[in-house]
Amino acid sequence: MTADRDSDSDLGPVPSWLWKLTAAAPQMEVPLIMRPQARGRPAAVLILFGDGPAGPDLLLIERAADLRKHPGQPAFPGGAIDAEDSGPVQAALREAAEETGVDPAGVQIVAVMPELYIWRSDFRVTPVVGWWHTPGPVAPGDPAEIAAVLRVPVSELASPANRMMIRYPNGHGGPAFRASGLIVWGFTALLLDRVLALGGWEQSWEANRLTNLPADDLPAGWPPLGR
Repeated sequence: MTADRDSDSDLGPVPSWLWKLTAAAPQMEVPLIMRPQARGRPAAVLILFGDGPAGPDLLLIERAADLRKHPGQPAFPGGAIDAEDSGPVQAALREAAEETGVDPAGVQIVAVMPELYIWRSDFRVTPVVGWWHTPGPVAPGDPAEIAAVLRVPVSELASPANRMMIRYPNGHGGPAFRASGLIVWGFTALLLDRVLALGGWEQSWEANRLTNLPADDLPAGWPPLGR
């Protein structure tokens, strides 16, 4: 399923289905609420595409249920940029290796997206898009932090049957996905929503259908819905 780009491109043998996202990702429009702030700790996440049995897929992690922050939430591999990291690309690859066992040598970075500010956790996150040209086995690096590592088909995420809008306890809404028995919401879902659109995979879905976030998925410290 891999096709070479033009010979004068520095991207190498990136699959043709990833070209549109590769070109559009760096110019993604950042929502006003997520525009970079002077404060916030720099961080990075790896949006890693592979070519799986069901076609293009994305690597996601499920955080352990008893973590203090983001318990049980599906997410992209990633974390804070350390002083030893050269920047977001190295940080994203390092975190993915630590969390999932992904070998950075098997990943080609194809795009770096604009920085996004997450007000709730006070992080400035740079999404890094990678092509997993040489995939290998993956598993939770630390089971105390990561419950599962998943390769989720893009077709499953894009299916209108698996898309919905979630209403959070503060009354605001945001996109969400059903994937591999999990509900993907919050920052990860917002980013997935943009990735599907920019990559040309988005299908028409009922964006006006609002569903309450299930109580089991509520972050610690958030009030019940209706308060």
